[in-house]
Amino acid sequence: MFTAEQVQSLNELEREVYEFVMRNQSRVQYMRIRELATEAHVSTSTVLRFCSKIGCNGYSEFKLKLREYRNQQKDATQLPDDVTEIMDFLKKTVTEDFEDKLEELVDIIAHASNVFFVGSGMSGIVAKYGARYFSSIGKFCLYIDEPHYPTESRMLDNALAIVFSVSGESRDTISHLQRFKERGCTVVSVTNSENCTVARMSDYNIAYYVTYRRLKVYDVTSQIPAMCIIERTAKKLYRYLLEEGVDLPGEDTGV
Repeated sequence: MFTAEQVQSLNELEREVYEFVMRNQSRVQYMRIRELATEAHVSTSTVLRFCSKIGCNGYSEFKLKLREYRNQQKDATQLPDDVTEIMDFLKKTVTEDFEDKLEELVDIIAHASNVFFVGSGMSGIVAKYGARYFSSIGKFCLYIDEPHYPTESRMLDNALAIVFSVSGESRDTISHLQRFKERGCTVVSVTNSENCTVARMSDYNIAYYVTYRRLKVYDVTSQIPAMCIIERTAKKLYRYLLEEGVDLPGEDTGV
């Protein structure tokens, strides 16, 4: 509800109002301006200046925004435990169209000299998992999961970047993608939607379409689709490389 810039603009008395509001949100949304001023030990004029500095045209608008904010926070704590959507996605992965996408991705990875898995936040963890999984089946890969990771290396020349991003709008991920594109790398992205910046900047995209989930400011959208894409692609790649006679780790009958 309050931006860092707004909080920084408050003077000492206005900050007293801010502190009281943050500690007593449930009460403040029903308090009159004089009641708030008395409880916070400031004048009503100070409360009005506080409202103005946080972008509200008066105390009534402030209370309305506070109620809306609390309702949004309440909604954000609803985290349904429903596997129906994931089951629908898994069914989609065995369709002919999806199989074709994975086969195309296998061919790209198989012929890439260097492969980098890229992501940030939760997607960075998925990127790390993907690099480890592919390396385990015999295709050595590296991962990048931090925004300032140096990418000025000859290893990037004509390399393949596999980029993971739920929203497809992460500035850190987009910056990495731009640097890969500048070095002539092929970019494959795995995103929740094909209508996002990362997908549009990529040479190839696989979108999985599940519901975005946020818990307050944290993205808790399921990563199961991305993990599934990693594992299915890696297993297909393993069989492909075996058929090509590539020397690989001992074959596992479960692959």
